[in-house]
Amino acid sequence: MSGDHIHSAAGANKQRLLIVFVLTAVYLVAEIVGGIATHSLALLADAGHMLTDVAGLGLALLAIRFAERAATPERTYGYYRVEILAAVVNAVVLIGISIGVLYEAYERFRHPPTVAGGPMLLVAIIGLAVNIAGIFLLRKGSGDSLNMKGAYFEVLSDMLTSVGVIVASVIMLTTGWYYADPLISAGIGLFILPRTWILLREAVGVLLEGTPAGVNLTAIREMVGRLPGVREMHDLHVWSLTSGVNAMSAHVVIVDDTMHNEVLDAVHNVVTTNFKIAHVTVQIERVGWRECEAHL
Repeated sequence: MSGDHIHSAAGANKQRLLIVFVLTAVYLVAEIVGGIATHSLALLADAGHMLTDVAGLGLALLAIRFAERAATPERTYGYYRVEILAAVVNAVVLIGISIGVLYEAYERFRHPPTVAGGPMLLVAIIGLAVNIAGIFLLRKGSGDSLNMKGAYFEVLSDMLTSVGVIVASVIMLTTGWYYADPLISAGIGLFILPRTWILLREAVGVLLEGTPAGVNLTAIREMVGRLPGVREMHDLHVWSLTSGVNAMSAHVVIVDDTMHNEVLDAVHNVVTTNFKIAHVTVQIERVGWRECEAHL
């Protein structure tokens, strides 16, 4: 493959993503103020969940911005990994927030405070409207890239959380049962934890250069091995530069030195057509060359 820079498919949706980011960030501030003013843990817990959305949307924008920057002699792969590093930090912070929300919910189960259900309901309804607008803006681009799909699911999941806060508000307004606030809060905290753990696990997997999900190394070996002129493939490695941008390197042994270019083209076409791999590096070898290699 040439050294041309790989552009993010999410770039075409950058403007829509920016609008949703601004709307969500403004509402996050309003929700924190509303939660403190109404003494609603459910609103503050939802604000913690909203923080995942703002961070996720910000990471998506950051990834697009850095992915558009050309590689340099010091950063030969560009700045793709900034998204992954930010995701690790985001996940660690969110796990701490979730644990804090669960602890506070436990304390409020023991001593439930009076919560201003009316203002809490108003803030939650505004949040639901923001989420619906975000879903409308991001839905079309969610199929373009994993980056955009992640942002879309962030907003979609937060819409469901806003519905939970509305339910808690209605219960407290109609029945005076203030246990609904910590109950919904605990549910939000438990909802954040597993998805944050998945985010952290995937981000660490990328940093450890693990094989991306959905890429079958056995299938690659079999398909390349069936190509005319190919004797074997070895030293096969596939890893992610960032979400949705995978790279591969391999050694391919050919039976006839004159078929060098034909085999190189065929391997590249097979790999990029059948697997989610954008950057391919192949070393073509003649029979017997493998004995000259040093393997650690």
